[in-house]
Amino acid sequence: MPSSPDLSDTVVLPRTAAGGPAAGGGADGPATLRAEEISAWFGDHKVLDRVSLTMPARQVTALIGPSGCGKSTFLRILNRMHELIPSAALAGRVLLDEDDIYDRGRRITRARREIGMVFQKPNPFPAMSLYDNVVSGLKLNGMKVTRDGRDDVVEECLVKAGLWNEVKDRLRQPGGALSGGQQQRLCIARSLAVRPRVLLMDEPCSALDPTSTRRIEETIAELRSEVTIVIVTHNMQQAARVSDTCAFFLAAQGTPGVIVEHGDTDAMFGSPRDERTADYVNGRFG
Repeated sequence: MPSSPDLSDTVVLPRTAAGGPAAGGGADGPATLRAEEISAWFGDHKVLDRVSLTMPARQVTALIGPSGCGKSTFLRILNRMHELIPSAALAGRVLLDEDDIYDRGRRITRARREIGMVFQKPNPFPAMSLYDNVVSGLKLNGMKVTRDGRDDVVEECLVKAGLWNEVKDRLRQPGGALSGGQQQRLCIARSLAVRPRVLLMDEPCSALDPTSTRRIEETIAELRSEVTIVIVTHNMQQAARVSDTCAFFLAAQGTPGVIVEHGDTDAMFGSPRDERTADYVNGRFG
């Protein structure tokens, strides 16, 4: 079982003039994320073919498409998780603003701090308190704060994740005691604590009830001005509700995944340019 990290050092995170932690997205704020000609393999199996996509700063980009088209693989490439798989290979570039996150001189820990990830299944540290769950990412990323600063970070991030009012009186209880929806929002708060510039979400509501899904969607809407968000979802209604731009992935008849169409979400759902997009968003396949 994980133990509570020792965060007693006194290096201070950036703070606002009012004295609280600096809000939103790190020193440089939300970033535009751009994939250029991304191809990906698992062994000899090619799963993505020359995918290019710009995910604008301060917007929510939804990645949609049927299972097996490479959406989640693409999402993991965006913060260098793809390379953890021994058989995985990659071609192309991923630019955070204009910096290539795969540049040999760029540390993988920096890429993962600037580009956070929330997974499909909530993964809080079950034996660790709610408080220590939120601040655990600071220790893992070498970001140390004063004791008062930790309190500020916990409150700020739980407020942003829409969880503070539900848990503020039981911050020392274990994270595993929360409901599934609350655990997912705790994971969002933990990701926000390290001030990411981009937040990736891999089907964050797929295992949640409608009430928890609504709260996660409200959180996404509130965060969009502070962090760039990229979300994979199979729920077309959710994609239409939460995203500003949308990219439709498809892998036809065993071919690698490609982007068929991308652009403004309202246009993608209201007047798509490609017949395959129209068929998918209207539920005719997938």
